[in-house]
Amino acid sequence: MTDVLSLVPEGRHGLLTHLGSDGHPGSGGDESLAQYLAVGGYAPVPAPDRLLGRIDEAGLRGRGGAGFPAAVKLRSVRDAPGPPVVVANGEEGEPGSVKDRWLLRHRPHLVLDGLRLAAAVTGAGRACVYLSDAPAEYAVRQALAEQPQDLPVDVVRTTPSYVAGEETAVVRRIDGGPALPTAKPPRPFERGVGGAPTLVANVETLARIAVLHSWPGAAHTVVGAHLVTLAGPGGRAALVEAPAGTGLGALAESCGHGAAGAVLLGGMFGGLYGAGWAALPLDQDRLAAAGGALGCGAMYFPHPDECPVSVAAEATAYLAAQSARQCGVCVSGTGALAGALTALALGKAEADTSDRLERWSQQLVGRGACGLLDAAARIAGSLLTHFPGLVAGHRGTDCPGCGDAATGDGRRLTVAVP
Repeated sequence: MTDVLSLVPEGRHGLLTHLGSDGHPGSGGDESLAQYLAVGGYAPVPAPDRLLGRIDEAGLRGRGGAGFPAAVKLRSVRDAPGPPVVVANGEEGEPGSVKDRWLLRHRPHLVLDGLRLAAAVTGAGRACVYLSDAPAEYAVRQALAEQPQDLPVDVVRTTPSYVAGEETAVVRRIDGGPALPTAKPPRPFERGVGGAPTLVANVETLARIAVLHSWPGAAHTVVGAHLVTLAGPGGRAALVEAPAGTGLGALAESCGHGAAGAVLLGGMFGGLYGAGWAALPLDQDRLAAAGGALGCGAMYFPHPDECPVSVAAEATAYLAAQSARQCGVCVSGTGALAGALTALALGKAEADTSDRLERWSQQLVGRGACGLLDAAARIAGSLLTHFPGLVAGHRGTDCPGCGDAATGDGRRLTVAVP
């Protein structure tokens, strides 16, 4: 069971506690159109440029993983030649993240309102909701039936995979192809769906645009909060909305993970962090400065008896299994990283295994068509950085905290949607 919590201070406007939901699905939290309209949803957009300026001034950044400024992305699509397309990207490739599916299942009007506003800002004549979750698709279609949009909205369902939510994979699938990344450039804002300039926006980003439009006075809290998925065997799984700057230790304690000796950050993109992890802040820039990454906001806290080497082996094995098989360097690179880390976890590493992992973690970054290879390299590199003694102690030694070899199915790191 995954809980839904809000740590946004009382009296402030939080995404889970405002515009039609109390944040507790199954107990009156699923929004209806009547509820959403009653609190100001689907408000008119008299001046799209003013809304864009408000988004820019508020400093809203994308919540899909890269943290790119939302206003810059909107402006790039608006200013490109040709009628744009806007896409709500709800395909969560990270097995440890549930925020986007939760929003689509329980706050579909909030997401659709944000999509409507993005279309108004960019001048788009077509919109799409892209997802892979059946309950989310049902909720979105029901919401569209309740409140038809002024512009055509297609709902495109894909098969879930780690790479299916990458923006060029999104465009490729909507255009009828496989959900696999393509080489860049061009990027979707230059040439995307049907050759048109395309905004591919994460659904949480769109939801925050909707709240920002209806409650402009809440800009600081709206922009400064993050939806994060917390999980691990030592406590309970939870989807939490928390203000930026909240200590990761406080987040972990709120869900029973405070005794963890490490954290896997950003889903699988932020790498492993050891000593001092509890003092890290929930902040994109400060996590990056500390050598990590917030990514999609998913965090896995290993049990105190669970070895970080086994977590790294499981994560890289999953990434190797999820490779799109389009880039030779990704296939060989993720396979080599996963094989070396699995051997390390099983006490079968060779004398030069650590040297090879170090070399690969530096040389493989940026060489794939998407971020999958980068994620695998970051996991390996962060393990070596934060747990050098632990890695050294695994050579030729069985580790009771590692258990069986990694399966690659990501089961350990998967969280159920609340």
